[in-house]
Amino acid sequence: METALTGLDFSPDTNLSRYLQNIRKYPLLSQEEEYELAVKYKQTQDKEIAYKLITSHLRLVIKVVSKYKGYGLPINEMISEGNIGLLYAINKFEPDKGFRFSTYALWWIKAAVQKYILNSWSLVKLGTTAAQKKLFFNLRKIKNGLKLTDDRELSDKIIRDIADSLDVSTQEVTDMNTRLKAHDGSLNIVIDNQNSDGGAEWIDFIYDTKPNQEEQLAYRETMNYRRKLFSRAITVLNPREKDILYKRRLSEENITLDDLSRTYHISKERVRQIELNSIRKIAKAVESMQ
Repeated sequence: METALTGLDFSPDTNLSRYLQNIRKYPLLSQEEEYELAVKYKQTQDKEIAYKLITSHLRLVIKVVSKYKGYGLPINEMISEGNIGLLYAINKFEPDKGFRFSTYALWWIKAAVQKYILNSWSLVKLGTTAAQKKLFFNLRKIKNGLKLTDDRELSDKIIRDIADSLDVSTQEVTDMNTRLKAHDGSLNIVIDNQNSDGGAEWIDFIYDTKPNQEEQLAYRETMNYRRKLFSRAITVLNPREKDILYKRRLSEENITLDDLSRTYHISKERVRQIELNSIRKIAKAVESMQ
């Protein structure tokens, strides 16, 4: 992010306890101080002013991150992501709109942390739409409140209650709960320990759909052969037929019948006839060459 804040580092190091102690030394700001600094930063882009604004809100990041500790992800990394959200907030904040910076920054911090969780919690994307993201986080919150683990099956009544409270379908709740229960695993996990050679792994049963070297070579030879046939066959067309066929079938630009009719001073129907006749001529020429 190339802004006036480039170079400022608010990432916690490996000693999280020391980081938490260090950020306590930064004073909290009153609403008036916050507004005054935000206005000055908007006008000057002064890094010193940004530093005061941001350091006074580092504890807000900790407060947000503490609500997501149950996802089993590294706390220091979630704090780093939250701090990045804080950096974005200071550059997007409009102090004259009447909101406190802390209120505005809270949205950016939560968005950054939630994005990190969605990208890191599973190798498979869990939420691609706003509704799915909301369902992901609220479903876990509700299940935690009901003391339900991710691995436990939900009763029909609980699914209906959750769906009603989140205004989604019961199928969406069921699908998301299934995805939450599914944990990432290694493809190198041995599934057959009885084998004397060490056992088969999951990766041994994955079929590679990509063409092998022989198939790739055959494909390239086929394409080269077809290109040569086409280059020879197209010589049966006169210049006008070549031009119309190229512009209608081989050009990346959208050339319409109307465009060509004006170019050659003929009707659109005549252009279409020439195009189709040209294709038939080439097909007949290719057939005679084989």
